[in-house]
Amino acid sequence: MEFALSSDQKMLQDSVTRTLARLCPLDRVRKAAEAKTYAQDVWQGLVELGIPGLLIPEKFGGVGLKLLDAALVAEALGHHVSPVPFIASCVMAPLALLRAASPAQQAKWLPRLASGEITIGVAISEQVAGAREGAGIAAQSERLNGKAIFALDFAQATLFIVADQDGKLHLVDATAPGVHKTTLTTIDLTRSIGELHVQNVESEPLAHGDGLIAMRDAGWIMLAADTLGASWQMIEKSVTYAQERKQFDRVIGSFQAVKHLCAEMAAELEPGRALIWYAAHAFDDIPSDASLTAAHAKAYLSEVGRFVARTSTEVHGGIGITDLLGLHYWFKRIGLNRQLLGGPERVRHLAAQMQGFI
Repeated sequence: MEFALSSDQKMLQDSVTRTLARLCPLDRVRKAAEAKTYAQDVWQGLVELGIPGLLIPEKFGGVGLKLLDAALVAEALGHHVSPVPFIASCVMAPLALLRAASPAQQAKWLPRLASGEITIGVAISEQVAGAREGAGIAAQSERLNGKAIFALDFAQATLFIVADQDGKLHLVDATAPGVHKTTLTTIDLTRSIGELHVQNVESEPLAHGDGLIAMRDAGWIMLAADTLGASWQMIEKSVTYAQERKQFDRVIGSFQAVKHLCAEMAAELEPGRALIWYAAHAFDDIPSDASLTAAHAKAYLSEVGRFVARTSTEVHGGIGITDLLGLHYWFKRIGLNRQLLGGPERVRHLAAQMQGFI
């Protein structure tokens, strides 16, 4: 059996890659990171490609593609460390609305989401990564109280999809009375992460479906794909640098030790591509495999991504830790991806539970 990308999938990834190469060079990333804001021009370019509506059916103004297509986009975004909302607003939120929202809620929000008019943040970390002391959302009579940490796609979100302590999902207006937002400063300045406080806030429950599990699995796969793209970029930068940097009148790429470092990075990372592709395929077409393969993809890329980030920095030597090359943007993106929605230890624990080992 041959499992490969279709011509349409290759065209999609090429289109996104070309757009990001034009709109999101390193200087644009640096500018957005220094301002701690999204790159609106880059986001608008993605809107013109239909990326916000990638998973939304055509009847709601979307494109109606599958999660594997979204994974290809996530890989391109990671490759360019693009400072735009995607994982929560373009993937997790649409899936939650499609699987758990009422027809009226879908008709109200999905067309606006597909057009890029609004973005939706997601606050489910306590139900996936485990609740920290003092965190968690309690729901009573459609009123929410509590705190959610590490909400994704936080800045400029019109709505939030929030998971309560029982795992039920709620739509929360970002401007509703009793909603207090605090932007968190993480190591990765290309992403917007925040802390959501709600005090007697009225919500719209998403009353049915498997929305939380779908969001978790899709989020794991997107983070893994983003790490794959960022890691390959670090490998490519390492190879380029090794072909240019000279010591003892020889390019360092001619030294066996440097060759081994670059080869080991590629050998460790490449299996992750098949993991991500299969996990994304299973999400839509083999539901019985979806959660476990998503967990494997997230845990594996979390570990290998960290190895690549460290090794690439080592190949670059002292210049690797300076701002000159901007290598730290990919390094930190990989580091945050590792911890969002659960670090590899937590994800493996959940995978063990899925299989009845614990």
